[in-house]
Amino acid sequence: MQNKLKIINDPVHGFIKIPHEILFDVIEHPYFQRLRRISQTGLLNLIFPGATHTRFHHAIGAMHLMFTALETLKQKGVAISVEEEKGAMLAILMHDIGHGPFSHALESMLMDDWHHENLSLLLMNRLNDEFDGQLSTAIEMFQGKYHRKFFNQLISSQLDVDRLDYLNRDSFFTGVSEGNINTQRIISMMNVCEEELVIDAKGVYSIENFLTARMFMYWQVYYHKTAALAEFILVKILERAKYLVSEGIDLPATENLKYFLNRGKSAATDEDVERFTQLDDNDIVQAMKLWQKSEDFVLAYWCKCVIQRNFPKTIISSHPFDDKFIEEKIKNTNEFFGIDNGGELVHQITRSLLPYDTEKQPIYLLQKSGKVLKLDESEDQLLSGLIVHKTKRYILAFPRM
Repeated sequence: MQNKLKIINDPVHGFIKIPHEILFDVIEHPYFQRLRRISQTGLLNLIFPGATHTRFHHAIGAMHLMFTALETLKQKGVAISVEEEKGAMLAILMHDIGHGPFSHALESMLMDDWHHENLSLLLMNRLNDEFDGQLSTAIEMFQGKYHRKFFNQLISSQLDVDRLDYLNRDSFFTGVSEGNINTQRIISMMNVCEEELVIDAKGVYSIENFLTARMFMYWQVYYHKTAALAEFILVKILERAKYLVSEGIDLPATENLKYFLNRGKSAATDEDVERFTQLDDNDIVQAMKLWQKSEDFVLAYWCKCVIQRNFPKTIISSHPFDDKFIEEKIKNTNEFFGIDNGGELVHQITRSLLPYDTEKQPIYLLQKSGKVLKLDESEDQLLSGLIVHKTKRYILAFPRM
């Protein structure tokens, strides 16, 4: 008999226990092992060299935080069965199992707006068949169909263990300390009131710190102008490749990537899913290396930008760029390269962020009196009132000359 109750050494959380055999079985499955070859933060390592961590790291870390959160709730008298504990840990472990290469950037390009959560669900259902229904509770919790709402809130809400892990992990690997939050403190403040996740009122500042840390990480890391550009370029590369293939041009690529470049718009078939679970970052990197030599100027230009890390210039602004200014950049591009489709290489990218949404699954504080209050209505809050507005930035990218 194999010992499945392993311990994993994680650089962010230290030693992580696997308390149930089914968790080990899922981790060992090829669907899950593929996450080792999918970066957690896309091309972010071109801006922050340390950011080479993977979805695999993150999923295991989130599972560990789920375990810690459930232990805390049990100590506060919340009844949680072994079946529920397994379900919640499995759900968070598999929440990203449907991610495509380079995470968010390419999911709509390869599978026609198939959001990774739809794919995750589809793969979970397949695993559930393989494991004789052992994942049924996990799937109910993931979909928010389980009768106790707090389980779904721990998996997906404005204060879930997914966010708690990726903020700390991304902050650790990028070296950007603004994202470093005290997860243990936040988890120790979690509670349940009428089957909803709430936070003990004395934890209000830890929660505000978490929300502002997330906001800083977005603007400093995820929406960093070069990071936004790199993600945009990835999408442009695949768009261009798909277009060229549709024009009958043969592009060298791995067999599975070729399949998706040739795939028309349609509902996902079994073959689509099978091939998707074979795809990872390596297929895309390999293609970009080869396509640098493409006869198509636009495709070759974008691929060289990424592989040689020679990015276009970017300007960031809180207002949209003037059409005349953009036209001038296109004209300069055409003249410099001797081409007539310079508009393909000049783009305005937008990024917007609402740090805290008061309507969508708001965070509730549990007062000493037993009364529950929305975070932004608390008299103790210092910052929550300031982070309920959307911020938008415009990034103009154009070739260096």
